[in-house]
Amino acid sequence: MIGCHFGRIFQVTVGGGSYQDGLNTTIQGVPPGMKITEQELYSDLLLRKPGADELSSPRVEPDLPVIYAGINAADTIEGADNKGHTNGTPFTVLIPNLDRHFIHIKQYQDTNRTPRPGHASYASFIKYGPDDDAIGAGFFSGRYTATIVAAGHVARRILGKCGIRVFSYIKEAAGVRVDSVDLEKAWESYQQYKQYRCDYDPFYQEIYVKERINTEQRFLEKMAIFAQIENEIQDIRAKAREVDPAVIRDKYGVHHVINCPDADIADEMLEECNKITKTGDSSGGQVEVVALGLPAGVGEPVFHKLDGDLGILMSIGAVKAVEVGAGMAVKDMTGYDSNDRMSAADGKIRFDSNNAGGITGGLSTGQPVIARITVKPTPTIDREQNTVDKYTMENTQLSAITRRDPTIVGRIWPVAESVMAMVILDNLIAHYGYQAMIQKVAE
Repeated sequence: MIGCHFGRIFQVTVGGGSYQDGLNTTIQGVPPGMKITEQELYSDLLLRKPGADELSSPRVEPDLPVIYAGINAADTIEGADNKGHTNGTPFTVLIPNLDRHFIHIKQYQDTNRTPRPGHASYASFIKYGPDDDAIGAGFFSGRYTATIVAAGHVARRILGKCGIRVFSYIKEAAGVRVDSVDLEKAWESYQQYKQYRCDYDPFYQEIYVKERINTEQRFLEKMAIFAQIENEIQDIRAKAREVDPAVIRDKYGVHHVINCPDADIADEMLEECNKITKTGDSSGGQVEVVALGLPAGVGEPVFHKLDGDLGILMSIGAVKAVEVGAGMAVKDMTGYDSNDRMSAADGKIRFDSNNAGGITGGLSTGQPVIARITVKPTPTIDREQNTVDKYTMENTQLSAITRRDPTIVGRIWPVAESVMAMVILDNLIAHYGYQAMIQKVAE
């Protein structure tokens, strides 16, 4: 499988599967001297993990990460105070699968003869044959995106040191859409939503806040604790604080399920999603991803235009379209309407609009970089569908019985912002290197 690698300078390689022992991500290009902990990684992973709310799969995978390589195991010299710092070597994170049981494996075994319409199960069988990792859809399950979120956390941490903020929010779900959004307010809402999720996540509180897993433990010590946690998942989950939507909105100013800066519209989104779910069907939507603070000039012409590189957002499962800026709406504009006209004030360039999404000619303009992904409905649904027996080629019917997400939109946004962060960081490092070389040549 050769498609599991990303990047030119900031490089990410991922592996594992939905029902294998776990998943892994290895990152190259992480600078030395950063303090990255498993608790911090988990603060992003918990946003994507299943079993967290009514719009996610009932599978209760904690998505607890283990930093396996890339940090100093001790101070490099006595008193250096650099234990736990990144050291420039490949940074590897493991994410064990803890909530996989025979009853669920048996459900997949019973239905794997009949590919799920809308899913990769037929095409992957043709490509990889009978040894295709079809239990839980293997590497074609959304489960693999945990590796992307782990890598994206690291990328966003590095970008943050450069004054760049990357975040996302749900723009549309089940046909309900939020239109005009103040990006600074959206950023504040996003931060508050993340804080709420950490405060209310029982694994965050029981495993990390109470230091059951901590930075002093060696890998094998952590694995012994993971073996215990595997048998305690339901008990830990039962310790979750009761979520009162009104309390969440009053204290954090956010919706209790949907990461949307307008909590009232989020209520409508949730209502419409639930209506569709009750019919046994699923729904789709759209996520907007934003980068604030990116300097002008980042990107390369022709084959590595910044907006072209952002097209890799299509690599996320269930994403069927990517737009930058005004996107498809430009077809209905005139040139005058589409152009982001400029003026100068206080020694800075000002733009009248941002239809280009912060990118022209493949280079950043200094404006917010804005992209949107369009997400299809979850293909696994509880309705009978025509399919075939992939071994006998006989026509048959399939009614899904496996665990599934009512909508993917509610969990895909942490993946989207992670991919954007990886793309921007990969380009930013190249940009800084190029600018440094220009300075050297001019000396």
